[in-house]
Amino acid sequence: MAISLSQLTRASAPKPPRILIHGVAGVGKTSFAAGTSNPVFIQTEDGLGTIEASHFPIARSFEEVIECLVTLYNEKHDFKTAVVDSADWLEPLIWAKTCKEYGWKDLEAPGYGKGYLATMEFWRQYLDGLNALRDERGMTIVQIAHTDIKRFDSPEHDPYDRYVIKLHTRAAALLQEHADIVLFANYRISTVKADVGFNKKVNRALGSGERVIHTAERPAFLAKNRYGLPDTLPLDWSAFAQAMPDCLQEALVSH
Repeated sequence: MAISLSQLTRASAPKPPRILIHGVAGVGKTSFAAGTSNPVFIQTEDGLGTIEASHFPIARSFEEVIECLVTLYNEKHDFKTAVVDSADWLEPLIWAKTCKEYGWKDLEAPGYGKGYLATMEFWRQYLDGLNALRDERGMTIVQIAHTDIKRFDSPEHDPYDRYVIKLHTRAAALLQEHADIVLFANYRISTVKADVGFNKKVNRALGSGERVIHTAERPAFLAKNRYGLPDTLPLDWSAFAQAMPDCLQEALVSH
């Protein structure tokens, strides 16, 4: 079918954001997500602890995760945010699903990285479910992930270490592309030089315990956003929501 100018459209009201937050252990990623507007948690791990929030039973299989998404899509409810806690605990469920589907003992069985490539089918199925909740049910999406430190081989500089999402490389890249916002959560740390004698000085880290989220990529960590956010914000949902464009703030502020 021929394409004509009559098919051109203009964007209407912006859709809720798809957020992926990763960060160091215990920094408060789940608490951040619990502060969203009327959230419901899809759990692949017991990350809520003492936090009071609506949640499904912990999913023990990929099929159970998809069933949670289907339930939120089909049934009537007033939840405004779907939180997946966590993406890296979802990954082994996707690996198990892939191996079962193809009759493999493990993902190394087919060789040459083919097993990890095959998992993309189920990652995309999962992301399609999240997109349906966002596009057709108007839900904000928050995915929580742990972080890892890996060496980055830059084509322009010497290799260096950086914080990355704790997923297989293919899966991490797919989730990063899918997200409108990738946040890196960490403690605010500064360094000072301390004299240790014998004319030697060492760097010592100082921290007040303040927790922040970074919204723009730096050599030390992965982050991004499509909304012109400040580079650094407090690790607090209310502060984050207020920094978002005016047209989205009402939907994001917790009531």
